[in-house]
Amino acid sequence: MKLSLVVPCYNEEESVKLFLSEIQSILADYNFEVIFVNDGSSDNTLDVIKDLADSNSNVKYISFSRNFGKESAIYAGLSNANGDLVCLIDADLQHPPRLIPEMIESICAGEAD
Repeated sequence: MKLSLVVPCYNEEESVKLFLSEIQSILADYNFEVIFVNDGSSDNTLDVIKDLADSNSNVKYISFSRNFGKESAIYAGLSNANGDLVCLIDADLQHPPRLIPEMIESICAGEAD
């Protein structure tokens, strides 16, 4: 099973590296992809994401020419996700990534019923 993480980003240059490091640590035993969607950031978010994608084969990105809003970023990410499961999560780590394996286990347990 493959997990897709859709991560809308707007001016997140300070967060995306830490976010990816956290995700890679937590999901080391999983098949996953991270899809960063740059929603027209005015800082260096896009450059940081490009560097992460260049050095991580499971990282992809989409970049908007201007800010279209979080909903559009989510839609773009969902439209490009290849996983069997998709998780929407923000790059600022306000939602704890450590709960993702627990969510996957709960979903998989529900499939068995």
